[in-house]
Amino acid sequence: MAERARILIVDDDAAVVEFLVEALGTRYDVRGCTVPAEALVLVEEQDFDVVVSDIEMPGLRGTELLAAVLERRPRMAVLMITAFGSIELAVATVRAGACDFVTKPFRIDTLILAVERALRERTLRREIVRLRTEQSGDSTDGGLVAASPAMIAVLDLARRAARSDATVLLTGESGSGKGALARWIHERGARRDAPLVSVNCAALPGGLVEAELFGVKKGAFTDARESRDGLFVEASPGTLFLDEIGEMPLEAQAKLLRVLESSKVRPVGATAEVDIDVRIIAATNRDLDKAIRAGTFREDLYFRLNVVHVPVPALRERTEDIPPLVHALLARAARGSRAPFGITDEAMRALCRRDWPGNVRELANVIERACALTEHASIVLEDVSEPVIRRPDHDSMLADAASRQLSLEEVELAYIRQIIAKVGGNMAHAARVLRIDRRTLYRKLEPTSTR
Repeated sequence: MAERARILIVDDDAAVVEFLVEALGTRYDVRGCTVPAEALVLVEEQDFDVVVSDIEMPGLRGTELLAAVLERRPRMAVLMITAFGSIELAVATVRAGACDFVTKPFRIDTLILAVERALRERTLRREIVRLRTEQSGDSTDGGLVAASPAMIAVLDLARRAARSDATVLLTGESGSGKGALARWIHERGARRDAPLVSVNCAALPGGLVEAELFGVKKGAFTDARESRDGLFVEASPGTLFLDEIGEMPLEAQAKLLRVLESSKVRPVGATAEVDIDVRIIAATNRDLDKAIRAGTFREDLYFRLNVVHVPVPALRERTEDIPPLVHALLARAARGSRAPFGITDEAMRALCRRDWPGNVRELANVIERACALTEHASIVLEDVSEPVIRRPDHDSMLADAASRQLSLEEVELAYIRQIIAKVGGNMAHAARVLRIDRRTLYRKLEPTSTR
């Protein structure tokens, strides 16, 4: 049975609210409210499909309520009702963002038709956003399917940010789609025909950050056998995506700030500066405010990067996106398979109930594994069930390590590799299990001679 649409009725006349709640309640899940200010609280707390509001109300007029609702929920459908109808007022209300306008007195079936039109418009708007992101090639691996209000709001903000060259800071958990969103912004900006260069700051060896970003002059250090452009020069006149910016060493942060302020880089070992022309998009899964207080991230660099802040929600915060994401991932899997895969309702419900600590990346891994191993035409519950990971017998593990006289470093490395294998190679997930950051994880995996 399909879930009923959620409608909020707002009118200062309690009798009208009671009548409309009762009349519409046979078709929809209806909530009534007689105080406009309280209606705004409800809109912030709950995801209504349509708000039906009177215009003439004390305290907060319907037009003011309309503006406040759309500020909080840009994609929400708002239907206005008034006893003081005029063509001018109708046009002004629609221009302000209302999806429709009904004049009192009205027949209840007329209001129902208006609500149905509003619901269809809202559904169509979401589908257009979803199809556009699928056509861009991002939806299957970047989590940019936008069926949820949270993700629709993110793409709306990102679309506006793409129109300028302003620096963008993307925040959110690992695997939530920050990299794909950076690409999405680049492809919709004025620099779309220029390069998009991405660098994972957490993966850069500490001593080579400057050489990788700013370039190096031949002979600057022992291994600098030839001059090489840095990533800033390679990205000009396009976009440089600085992923995991929160992992950048403090010394490199200071030099990055100077580059952003001057639009010039000085390669390591060089005496002259090189002009650059790049748009910066940065991303992090760290709490930079906390890092600033801890002294591991520069506050001035934070302000320089945080011109447009786009927070990317975790997958568990936008569960409406899971079904379209799953179908997009299945369609991608079918391109390399004998036939397209379907999925049972039971399996889909199981996926929607999961917490997804690895976000969209984890969901993609689960679907890829299910498609590879299923023996059915459709993905079934057992294909997507969480594997039971048997906890190791710690005493026997330690006894074995002691009998082999392994060093502490060897034991640690073996355990880290076992955890990585258990989580399917997802380094962000492994770092969370080990309770260390990814930079530390990568360092621990380096050969001893390079540490």
